[in-house]
Amino acid sequence: MGRLILLLSLSLSLCLFPYSTSAQLSKNHYAKTCPNLESIVRTVVRNKFQQTFVTVPATLRLFFHDCFVQGCDASVLVASTGNNKAEKDHPDNLSLAGDGFDTVIKAKAAVDAVPQCRNKVSCADILALATREVVSLAGGPFYEVELGRFDGLVSRASDVNGRLPQPNFNLNQLNSLFASHGLTQTDMIALSGAHTLGFSHCNRFSNRIYSFSPKSLVDPTLNRQYASQLQGMCPRNVDPRIAINMDPTTPRTFDNVYYKNLQQGKGLFTSDQILFSDPRSRSTVNSFASNKNVFNANFAAAMTKLGRVGVKTARNGKIRADCSVL
Repeated sequence: MGRLILLLSLSLSLCLFPYSTSAQLSKNHYAKTCPNLESIVRTVVRNKFQQTFVTVPATLRLFFHDCFVQGCDASVLVASTGNNKAEKDHPDNLSLAGDGFDTVIKAKAAVDAVPQCRNKVSCADILALATREVVSLAGGPFYEVELGRFDGLVSRASDVNGRLPQPNFNLNQLNSLFASHGLTQTDMIALSGAHTLGFSHCNRFSNRIYSFSPKSLVDPTLNRQYASQLQGMCPRNVDPRIAINMDPTTPRTFDNVYYKNLQQGKGLFTSDQILFSDPRSRSTVNSFASNKNVFNANFAAAMTKLGRVGVKTARNGKIRADCSVL
């Protein structure tokens, strides 16, 4: 009897406080309402990709920054108004490249241009699909995307505080943040592999090459030759608009070279290099570095889990007609 009560209590608590509302997601969510959704989004993303490669890292980063703050609900796409400072205008989001936003806006317009699909597909789902497409276009894995998200009803810059991983994070801080979204250390290391693409402004890592500690001005975990190259590209009074490739070896290819770079002391951020420096995570880095297929499989699985974070339903979300307007 006691066991039955315990099970009923556990069942009730799971109903009242669900860890995730991902149960509504499915790969064929739009099979009847918008059957050509994926091909419509794919065409738009490919056209945008042909215009600029920045489409790839910009869209991928946009998805991360969306999901880590209030869940995958397209709240990062919302524009600020006179009485509301939205997520995108938080300091941590000001470096999000406009090409990511433009990709989603264009895809949404193409989807809504089809009468059958108009006002049926959420901005959150379009962002999730566009992210898969850019990963694939850059040479990464093609994975199935679960669909059925609704768009969030709020977007506040204040909600971003403390929600995004910082470049100076250690392993405990990274694990804690990712665990708050139901993601494991292995998921975190796999998702960090997105730094095989994209770029960073110098001020995000300048402390590693000029003022690391009283004993060592340069971070001793940095490859010395790489540190010299970074100092050349990022002099002390560098223009803050100057950006450096996250992956110095294959910056335009989604591959496992990011992990090989870490083995050589060529992680740009402290939060990158710590994955190899800390013995608790080093074996996973070595595994991903030695086998591209293992990395791709883990990245795809982690992206699927990330895509389930904080999913909104018809009760606490909507389908936005304009992704930038609540």
